[in-house]
Parts: sequence; structure tokens; C-alpha cells
Amino acid sequence: MDDSNPKPSRKTLRKGIFLLPNLFTTGALFAGFYAIIAAMKGNFEIASMVIFLAMILDGLDGRVARMTNTQSAFGAEYDSLSDMVSFGVAPGLVMYQWSLVHLVDVSNFWGKLGWLAAFIYTTCTALRLARFNTQIGIADKRYFQGLASPAAAAVVMGAVWVCETYSITGEEVKYLALVLTMLAGSLMVSNFSYYSFKDLDLRKKVPFVAVLVVMLVFVFLSIEAATVLFLFFVTYMFSGPVISLFRWNRKRQRKLASKEPPTSE
Repeated sequence: MDDSNPKPSRKTLRKGIFLLPNLFTTGALFAGFYAIIAAMKGNFEIASMVIFLAMILDGLDGRVARMTNTQSAFGAEYDSLSDMVSFGVAPGLVMYQWSLVHLVDVSNFWGKLGWLAAFIYTTCTALRLARFNTQIGIADKRYFQGLASPAAAAVVMGAVWVCETYSITGEEVKYLALVLTMLAGSLMVSNFSYYSFKDLDLRKKVPFVAVLVVMLVFVFLSIEAATVLFLFFVTYMFSGPVISLFRWNRKRQRKLASKEPPTSE
């Protein structure tokens, strides 16, 4: 019998995934899923808080993978799918259940706008993640093209968290919630440049005042975590158009300078 196709070795047959970074990704996915469950039960403050927990876990999985040299194509795909749930589906459903659902009390038309806004936000998250995945290794790492999905989720869920903290119901701010949801979604698929913070080197020495700033941040977070986080991410959300305008103006000045004829002496 001709055995021209020998059986592959046992080592070749063994396939698996790296456990450590995918544990953080699974934790972020669980947080997003739990936010939906909490919103269904009316626990909107808990729902918004666990989305921020998902952000922390999502930020850790990639760093842990790079530190332990356990990056993989599977991990990248799994992380993207987890982001879709935690920062796309969950915030859209929580916002709808908290505030946008009350638009149906105004009219049937406004009610449709409510769930369409949640759907548009979710769709924009999917488009943002798909575009990001196709630009890996091509785009400038210092900037994101469009608002990152975790930051958009932080703005939407931060609004819920702040309102719940100050006993403001979703029905009272349903029109503002509609605008905020649509704005966060549209900025995710925009061409505005957002600083990615990926070029920060925490191993370098910093001025002593930087330690005091970090200490003050922790103090404010311990006093008014919801307000501080919401204001930070709202500021970051509007920083994109400002940065893009600044970069556009700088490129324009360079082009004009290159076209200027040399001055005769």
C-alpha cells in the first residue's frame, strides 16, 4: 500500500488559542452582555458602569497580548466582535430602554426616530470597527479616523450615568438623548482625526507636577466619577473636529508656502 500522504504529526494537529488575553476580551464581552440584562431590569446606573468596566478590560487585552507575545489573528477577530457587543449593541439598547423609548409617547413618528437612532448608532459602530480592521498597519497610529467605539460608548453611557446620579429620568431628556446618540454614532464614521494616545511612553521620566495632576484626577474620580468621566469623553469627542481643522490648516499653509515663488535679491 502506497502511503504517499502520511498522517500529520500530533504537534500539527494541536490547535488552540492563547488564554490570557482572551480572558480579558471575554470579560469585556460579559460586561456588555450584563449591561443589557441590567437595563432590562431597570438598573441603568449599573448598566452604564459596567460599560466603563468593559472599556478597561478592552484596553488591557491588547496590552497583555503584546507584553506576553500572545498576539493572534483569532484574538484580533474576537476582540472586534466583543467590541461590537460591548460598545455597539449594549449602549444602543441601554440608551433606547432608558430614554429613547419614551419618544413614542410624543407621537408614532418620534417613536420610530427613537429606535432608529439606536439602530444607527449600532450600525455606525459596526462600520467603524470594520474600517479600523482594514486600516491596521496602514493608518497613522497616532490618530484614529473617526471617534473610537469605546469613546463613543463612554459618551452615551456617561450621560446615562450622570443623569441617574442626579435623579434625572430618561424621559426628561429624551430629545437630548436622541441628539447625543445620533451625534456619537455619526462621529464614529466621520473622517475627523482623534488622538490615539498610542505614542505615549509611560517608561519615560515626567515632571513632578504630572504626579500631582494624576493625584487630582483620582481625587475628582472618587468624588464625582460619573461627571468627571462624562466631561472628559465629551471633550475628547469634540476634540476630533478641532484637531482635524488644525491639521487641515497646517497642510494648507505648507502647500501655499511651497507654491510661493522665490524672492529676488
